[in-house]
Amino acid sequence: MRRIVPAILICLLTVFWSCASIGTPPNKLYFAAESCYQDLKDHPERQKYRSYWLDCIRKFEAVHRQDPEGPWAAAGLYMAGTMYQKLYKHSYKPADLSKARSLFRQVVDDYPSSAYRKDARKALDQLGSDRMADTSGARKQYYAAESCYQELKNNSRRQKYRSAWMECIREFRQVHNRDPEGPWAAAGLFMTAELYQGLYTHSGNPRDREKARSLFERITEKYSSSAYCERAREQLGRQKAGGDKIREVSREETASGEVTTDSAADTPNPEPGEPITVTGIRYWSNPEYTRVVIDANQETDFKNNLLNKDPSINQPHQRLYVDLEDSRLGNDIQKQIPIDDTLLKDVRAGQHDPETVRVVVDIKSFENYNVFSLKNPFRIVIDVRGESVAANQGGGGKNGTADKAETSIARALALGVQRVVIDPGHGGRDYGAPGYSRGVHEKQVVLDIAKKLAEQMRRELNCEVLLTRSRDEYLTLEERTAIANTKKGDLFISLHANASRNRNAYGIETYFLNLTTNEESIAVAARENATSEKNISELQNILNDLMRNAKVNESSRLATFVQKDMCQHLDNRYNRIKDKGVKQAPFYVLLGAQMPAILVETSFISNKRECSRLTDPAYQHKLCDGIVRGVKRYIRQTRPTAYLGPEKGR
Repeated sequence: MRRIVPAILICLLTVFWSCASIGTPPNKLYFAAESCYQDLKDHPERQKYRSYWLDCIRKFEAVHRQDPEGPWAAAGLYMAGTMYQKLYKHSYKPADLSKARSLFRQVVDDYPSSAYRKDARKALDQLGSDRMADTSGARKQYYAAESCYQELKNNSRRQKYRSAWMECIREFRQVHNRDPEGPWAAAGLFMTAELYQGLYTHSGNPRDREKARSLFERITEKYSSSAYCERAREQLGRQKAGGDKIREVSREETASGEVTTDSAADTPNPEPGEPITVTGIRYWSNPEYTRVVIDANQETDFKNNLLNKDPSINQPHQRLYVDLEDSRLGNDIQKQIPIDDTLLKDVRAGQHDPETVRVVVDIKSFENYNVFSLKNPFRIVIDVRGESVAANQGGGGKNGTADKAETSIARALALGVQRVVIDPGHGGRDYGAPGYSRGVHEKQVVLDIAKKLAEQMRRELNCEVLLTRSRDEYLTLEERTAIANTKKGDLFISLHANASRNRNAYGIETYFLNLTTNEESIAVAARENATSEKNISELQNILNDLMRNAKVNESSRLATFVQKDMCQHLDNRYNRIKDKGVKQAPFYVLLGAQMPAILVETSFISNKRECSRLTDPAYQHKLCDGIVRGVKRYIRQTRPTAYLGPEKGR
């Protein structure tokens, strides 16, 4: 009972101290903490109780918390680390040593000009390597930190707040602290430095830039064999040259074979205070379909409208316009893009008023259209369909005309499946998911599978097969769908390799475009869309406008046949083939597809067994056999006479 009363008293005093410290100058907080420490040293009997140590430690940490950029911050952290180091001699808890290391390391990394940096380095050398290194924990922490970073990149408003940057910085710092000598340590430090460098572009605080420089130097000194060493040297060179603008992190291997996340963005992040800028216009077109994409450097509100032709004011065509609010037109943008086919005349962009950029599509003839936005990076997509397509596709869309078509498969039924478009996911700077094995990436695996699948389809289905990419090149997600539409594909199959933080996850699943509330499906869509789960939820709000035709049913049917035949065919030869079923989710790459379209997650590249299989040509061939069998059954079931290929493999 005698021990309980002092403990309660200490808790009450701690609460009082926390309240009283608010607004107290850091130097006074430091002197109070120092008095606490001196009092503890003068009373050896108190040193047996952990609560007395933690009381003083919290006081020193409050010095840093009160003014992280001030002259007393490093002193507070250093003394807190010193006390944890001394506490370990009484507690023998490895966690206390770990906290001491973490605080000393923070002094070294964050306060390179402080007099305490040398002492902190010396303390780290004395402590030596962490005997409780947690490589598995570091890996999990990296994924958690990566999610924090992704959320920050996707939210330009959050980037205005220092606390949002510091949250992710702390997450990545813990990656290093959990296993300072392990394969994830350099990756954690590099991302911490990158975030400080990014924060500098918003804060303008030279200390943030200095912290980034210190961390990059630390990587080159301690992790010279890491893949991040050369990248750190490059960043140091850019700093010296004045290149401080935040950039997206490219996918490079860490010592463990893992990689960091690469954004799909071509457009760099804006400088602090820079207005929203329309940076480019892209288009893909045939006489029956055109996709126009408006690129902007930040997210903004927009509206669209259709204007009828008016010969009295020299407007012989209908005009579809999109107004981007609070925006300006980029200096290098092409302001008029001639198209001049049977569907469209041209696309024009201009500064409609000081606050609005207007993009106008001059339409010769059309049946319906859709306008929607995608994120990470922000872009607005305009799909315009000609009468011959719409008559067979159905449609209607945002501000479009009413549906008056038959099923989306009508053209394929009339002509047979004559052209299949296969889309190997990712490519170029977008490596896709990292493989379990070192050096294995999704982009190359799915390209190998796509080439084999194309060859087998040409041979067994007697049809034309096109690849959205036949080499290691980067394509945007909206470009892939546009290729399938402009090439008038009858089927669209996007190939991917699944991944999970749980290395034991395995199996095969096939998706089609639809709404979903399934958390796992949303997570897969977020990864493949290179965006956040929050953005996926927002995307679902516009899907009703994009899916008002029967191709959803045809896509579901195609997915069912392909999924079943893939799993059955592989199960005949391989053990532990898990059929994860047919699912639905809002994938960017399937949005606006004018033919039955599916996305196949061939296996989990993050699983040891399935990563090995995905890189095995024999497994790839069997996987392709299964897909081809599924497509055959889909064609037979849809219209038996439409199957044009020879009887093989059944």
